[in-house]
Amino acid sequence: MKILKTLLVTAAISVAMMATAQAETKKIALVVKALGIGFFEAANKGAQEAAKELGDVEVIYTGPTTTTAEGQIEVINSLIAQKVDAIAVSANDTNALVPALKKAMDRGIKVISWDSGVAPEGRLMHLNPSSNPLIGNMIIKLAADNLPEGGDVAVLSATATSTNQNVWIEEMNKVLGNYKGINVVATVYGDDLADKSYRETQGLIQSHPNLKAIIAPTSVGIVAAAQAVTDAGKIGQINVTGLGLPSEMAGHVKSGASKSFAIWNPIDLGYSATMIANDLIGGAEAKPGAELKMGRMGTVKLDDKNEGAMADPFVYDASNVEEFAKIF
Repeated sequence: MKILKTLLVTAAISVAMMATAQAETKKIALVVKALGIGFFEAANKGAQEAAKELGDVEVIYTGPTTTTAEGQIEVINSLIAQKVDAIAVSANDTNALVPALKKAMDRGIKVISWDSGVAPEGRLMHLNPSSNPLIGNMIIKLAADNLPEGGDVAVLSATATSTNQNVWIEEMNKVLGNYKGINVVATVYGDDLADKSYRETQGLIQSHPNLKAIIAPTSVGIVAAAQAVTDAGKIGQINVTGLGLPSEMAGHVKSGASKSFAIWNPIDLGYSATMIANDLIGGAEAKPGAELKMGRMGTVKLDDKNEGAMADPFVYDASNVEEFAKIF
């Protein structure tokens, strides 16, 4: 009887251990350019939504305190030590993160980039929030639509090494000829810091007295530029546009400092990145032509560079910005 009882107890423990192993929580790290940026906090909301929907996923939201590659490398090394299952990173530098991310992949961690890409050797796939040509065209179109006679336009970007910003500006320049009379007079860098972006905008206003529009393809830069234009008394003379968050731009649209701007939904972006990471953990393969699952966002099809686009950018103006400002 004692032997039978022992066998039954042992069997019960074994079953319990198997059930625990099957139900083990998968850890997906959402690594952002820097903490404290509204866009990335909204992306985290989407990531947490995906985790809740999946049920067996824990999202670790993390990033450096400043937008540096060095800060992200420290975070990545820490995540490797924690033995996370996947890392989804919006990169501060295309190439600098590659050695750390290769080390992560060597340890069996699934690595993807989203929003701002990593060089192909440092990740399995990259999720663009939209297609780069569409974004590049959109940011110049937003300026040109309000300049029927043309005029001088300047660009306020994030860091000089920011992958996505540079690609969008390149794509913008490719289609510049489609917008007659639009003259890009300068590109400056605010490093995704509000105070520096504000100062760079002041410099643009002083250096280019005929400036008609500022394009800031960064959620930090567009707000700083709109405030600088407001403080300079240039509302109605200089239109600030680009990519921004409705919650942060609603007041500037109302004041007239910005006539319109665009953005994809960062909530959807964080959600999609988490769903893709989960699909890869589950055995999906990232290869050209593959379609990876993005939950309620459908699927993303990978091109020959293992990149895919989530959705088209969406324009916000006085007709809809207040409604979306309540969301993100």
